[in-house]
Amino acid sequence: MEKAKEMLRLTPEQYDAVSALQSVPSLRTGTNSSFYEHFVLAGIRVDRVQPGCVSCSFKVPSRLADRGGKLANGAIANLVDEVGGAVIHEEGLPMSVSVDMSISFLSTARVGDELEITSRLLGRKGGYSGTIVLLKNKATGELIAEGRHSLFGRHNSKM
Repeated sequence: MEKAKEMLRLTPEQYDAVSALQSVPSLRTGTNSSFYEHFVLAGIRVDRVQPGCVSCSFKVPSRLADRGGKLANGAIANLVDEVGGAVIHEEGLPMSVSVDMSISFLSTARVGDELEITSRLLGRKGGYSGTIVLLKNKATGELIAEGRHSLFGRHNSKM
């Protein structure tokens, strides 16, 4: 447990507060989000939503950094998963499940960097959808990561 506290860089007070949590407010209406989703997505801002495109801003927090102060690869993967899924979500339908994800890590982002995260729908065939997610440094325009994300969702029949 001590190693976990050290890796998360929590003060004893923060650790006690997190340990006392019974639940975390859902970030998605109508569903129960996990602590992990809340932990990773807290602070994300949705800037633009259009059919087939979602654009967000995100300032890299220290809680998602590795020991070197860079945005952790696991956090990048979670952002690709969440923002890639958001572009295909339709109100009133259940969330789709990830089928496949591939991520090219092209550069790094440091704590305090502001990122632009853009997800675009590549296509849809039946319940299968493909998206591409780009994470860019807003200040420099440098591409941090490119993710391809495919999802499947069983939608209600029209019959």
